[in-house]
Amino acid sequence: MYARDAAARTLGITIEEVRPGYARLSMVAAAAMLNGHDVVHGGFIFALADTAFAYACNSRNESHVALNAAISFAAPGRAGHRLTATAQERSRAGRTGIYDVEVQNESGATIAFFRGTSYRIEGPVIPA
Repeated sequence: MYARDAAARTLGITIEEVRPGYARLSMVAAAAMLNGHDVVHGGFIFALADTAFAYACNSRNESHVALNAAISFAAPGRAGHRLTATAQERSRAGRTGIYDVEVQNESGATIAFFRGTSYRIEGPVIPA
């Protein structure tokens, strides 16, 4: 999946761990990601959290897409900091799943809380 994920590679997102229903990804916040308040633009934090969500919900090689996602920001991200997004499955039933993602800075302080709902589509993530 990562080989086809141009967005994650472009943002410098790296995979730290993926297992069924779980993913931990990280990225270093570049200066080009800062907004007018000199903090990491929320869209980049959302992209990191959304990518962790995607890897967690696709971790069983069943293709899922996002049905819904929301984020709440708890603290600013800073340039040069490694941000880590940890996604955990909370529910999986039928064709949908619910996942919580926490984004933390390198000191372990929470930057954002994200919740996503996935929808299973046809086919595997990685064809046989």
